[in-house]
Amino acid sequence: MSDGKVTSFTGLVAWQKSHEFVLLVLSTCEHFPRNDFLRNQLERAAVSITSNIAEGFGRQTTADKKHFYIMARGSAYEVQNQLLIGRDTGKITKDQFNILANESLNSIKLLHGLIRSLNRSLNATS
Repeated sequence: MSDGKVTSFTGLVAWQKSHEFVLLVLSTCEHFPRNDFLRNQLERAAVSITSNIAEGFGRQTTADKKHFYIMARGSAYEVQNQLLIGRDTGKITKDQFNILANESLNSIKLLHGLIRSLNRSLNATS
C-alpha cells in the first residue's frame, strides 16, 4: 500500500478474511470423499468468494466493482446454506459448523462494508 490506497486485491481486508475462511472450508472438505457432491459445491462456492473479490478489484468502474462484490457476498451466503446441509446430514460436526458459520458471517459483514463504501462513492458522483 502506498499513501493509504489499496493497490492489490490482497490488500483488501474483505479478501484477507474471506481467504482465511476459504482455506478453512477447503480444510474441512478434505475429510469428505473426493467425488462427494456437497464437497464439490462447498469448494466451488467458497473459492468463488475470493475470486469475485479479486475480479471486482480489477474492474474499472465503481458499479462494476460493486457487482462483483455483491456476487462474492452471494457466494458466501451459498456456502452458509451448504454448511447447514453438511451439519444436518452429519458431514460437518456442530463444532466445525459453528466455527465456519462464524467465519462466514465475518466475511459477509466485511463485504457489506465494502459494498456500502462503493454505494457512497456512487451516490457522491450522482
